[in-house]
Amino acid sequence: MSTKPTTPPTRPAAPAKGPAPSVAAAPAKATARHALAPVEIKLPTGTKLRLEGGRVVAEGKLGKVPRVFPIGALGLEVKGDKASLSLLLPPRKRNRALLLTWERHLMNLLTGVSTGFEAHCKAVAAHFPMKLSTKDNSVLIENFLNEKLPRRSKLIGETKAEIAGDVVVLKGNDIEAVGQSAANLERATHIRNFDPRVFQDGVYIVVKARPMGVS
Repeated sequence: MSTKPTTPPTRPAAPAKGPAPSVAAAPAKATARHALAPVEIKLPTGTKLRLEGGRVVAEGKLGKVPRVFPIGALGLEVKGDKASLSLLLPPRKRNRALLLTWERHLMNLLTGVSTGFEAHCKAVAAHFPMKLSTKDNSVLIENFLNEKLPRRSKLIGETKAEIAGDVVVLKGNDIEAVGQSAANLERATHIRNFDPRVFQDGVYIVVKARPMGVS
């Protein structure tokens, strides 16, 4: 019996030696963060804005309002009727929020010294008639729930109170002082040891602090 000669399997030819083919590298993701542009604020007519030590002071026809300013985090430059607010910290999301928050703070300061702010509160007497009056930079609430001693609510800063019937109008050039004075007045008539579903007497905020003349 004849056998056929077997041939050894052929191996594939080795690739030619040489430099490896170049592969186009993927573009690197941009990680550089651009600095935030300064925020410009237009000053209302008759108002001024300046830095005094570690405070920023707004001045106008209704007086002046100071506020502590973060000198190490923000820069303020005033030229003519415009103020430029710049960020001195790395441009991160949290620092950008700081810049925009202070833009609103400065606008509130300028609005306060030019037009002022007001808040409205209303007295509700369902059981005993109460009497409201002002004394020594405070609002007195007399005969509240037939109490013998009057309750007192302190006015913050230069906030003034005007009482007309059951409505108390708080006015001032600092939005935070006006708002806190209204909160103090509402808090002063907080009821304890009574069912609030039945005894709803008190002084309540009906209009939060806002620029004067805004309806």
